[in-house]
Amino acid sequence: MNDTVLSQLAALKGASAPALKAKWRELFESEPPQYNRRFLESRLAYRIQELAYGGLSRESLERLRAMAKQYDNKSATERKARPVHRPIAGTQLIREWQGISHCVTVRTDDFEYLGRPYKSLSSVAHEITGTKWNGWVFFGLKNHPGRS
Repeated sequence: MNDTVLSQLAALKGASAPALKAKWRELFESEPPQYNRRFLESRLAYRIQELAYGGLSRESLERLRAMAKQYDNKSATERKARPVHRPIAGTQLIREWQGISHCVTVRTDDFEYLGRPYKSLSSVAHEITGTKWNGWVFFGLKNHPGRS
């Protein structure tokens, strides 16, 4: 970074709120948003560097727009949903229980154990142990709460 960019970035930390808002108007040619100081500083720092060194590449901007469009097409419920992290179909999960080795095959929409489909790993763990288990914990895919 050159000295003028560095000095501008350093000046943001000590600037008053009215000075940050004035800088925003100068760099963005619009009124500053009603966000906190930290947001204004970080966005102004990005803009100063963007103007000095160039912004994102055309390819990056197109990719971001495509991702935003894909995200925008989802309902609020779908956007808030946690992503499903499951092993790749075809993965075999092996767990030894009471001296017997049990093998479960991950399929696209379910799990196969002893030739039968199961909707969840918890139902497979229940079949094996006869008690309720978190299937992800039972097969070692997730640490049990409280354990390291």
